[in-house]
Amino acid sequence: MTNNDIIRRLRYTFSITDDEVIELFELGNMVATPFQLIAWFKKEEDEGYTALKDVELASFLNGFISKKRGKKDGAIVIAEEELNNNIILRKLKIALNLKDVDIIDVFKLADLRVSKHELSALFRKPDHPHYRACKNQFLRNFLLGLQLRHRPK
Repeated sequence: MTNNDIIRRLRYTFSITDDEVIELFELGNMVATPFQLIAWFKKEEDEGYTALKDVELASFLNGFISKKRGKKDGAIVIAEEELNNNIILRKLKIALNLKDVDIIDVFKLADLRVSKHELSALFRKPDHPHYRACKNQFLRNFLLGLQLRHRPK
């Protein structure tokens, strides 16, 4: 999945307007212009398409966390330079205040059965022996489950 796919799906799932997207970037300590949004939301084959960088998606997700959970007191959250699906999944878990059973239910909506052990492996540190990398299909199913949960029809 590309970063553009992820932000498009989140925008649709949570009915986020352009102004709200810009606000989320600001909450994530990044400035985004309406022109950038247009380029990010275009399809890859369209003229004027721009790929969303990892640091830009991380800023958006940090802003999403701040919007949903409130700003964190103290230090400014720095956006990661490099993202992987595990980090994206963790940020969405935090933003939406999801517990393990909630995440399992989201996967069930997308017709994917996940055990607590499989799920906990996704949230472990990469150097842990039971760490499991979150594959694109897994993240895609999670985003689909969120969409079915928040926009049933």
